[in-house]
Amino acid sequence: MSESPRTPLRQSTFFFGKKLRNDLMHFLLFLCASVSIATTALTIIVLAYEAIGFFEEVSLGEFFLGTEWTPLFYKKSFGILPLLCGTFLVSFIALVVAIPLGLITAIYLSEFARPWERDILKPLLEILAGIPTVVYGYFAFLFVTPLLRTVIPSLSGFNALSPGIVMGVMILPMVASLSEDALYTVPKSLKEGAYALGSRKLQVIFRVQIPSALAGILVSCVLAMSRAMGETMIVTIAAGQQPRMTLNPFEPVETITAFIVQVSLGDTPHGTLEYKTIFALGGALFVLTYFLNGISLWIRGRFQQVYRG
Repeated sequence: MSESPRTPLRQSTFFFGKKLRNDLMHFLLFLCASVSIATTALTIIVLAYEAIGFFEEVSLGEFFLGTEWTPLFYKKSFGILPLLCGTFLVSFIALVVAIPLGLITAIYLSEFARPWERDILKPLLEILAGIPTVVYGYFAFLFVTPLLRTVIPSLSGFNALSPGIVMGVMILPMVASLSEDALYTVPKSLKEGAYALGSRKLQVIFRVQIPSALAGILVSCVLAMSRAMGETMIVTIAAGQQPRMTLNPFEPVETITAFIVQVSLGDTPHGTLEYKTIFALGGALFVLTYFLNGISLWIRGRFQQVYRG
């Protein structure tokens, strides 16, 4: 028996129900997007409100140009440069480890690995990204630092080298995954043209694919640096709590996030100037990471090449 056609009443009910479902889905999607925007806005408001109270008592010049950071001492100084120095030192070491290894891993996965090898290596990289950072911190303090001290006897128990190396391993999956995606976006026509001209595989990789995917690779490096600067537990456990202006990776340093953890432990009275330092530092770190993310977006828009044909 043939199905009876819909009456005008049934058709109007069907289209009304479909429109209602679409409107409900649009509202849910808008609500989800609004949550992330509202969270960011509230974070900025809280940081700005508390930071204003801090800068009412500490000048901007002292905060950004001072070379001593001792807000918890009797003689208080509020120069952020030692914390910035420690943050950039550990992040630089992490990038020195993560960028070469991540790029090599991405090249191997995209060009040399067999399917079964890729099926093994990709989950292993995801495991590295999923390990809790506190585990990385104790691994750096209890294993990597003693191992390095057998080679470098002058290495301090707390230092910038050990957490920098471990942090590089932690952010390696980010560099490898984003770089691999960038390499996959290079059109086959470019590689086939290079092979037709007599190029070898390594020549195609380093002279065609990497330059063509350079925008995505640079973005992965910038985002990895942003992730390294915001890391907390590794540097809190293994880097020490001695803010100093040094580029020596063998000495203990303190990063912005490590000091925030130190004050947030509960020993500092709420509402004091010492307590408000964490909001000033949090605001500075927020601006730094926002600036790095802006650089990554600019790189992608400025240098990403669009291929046709």
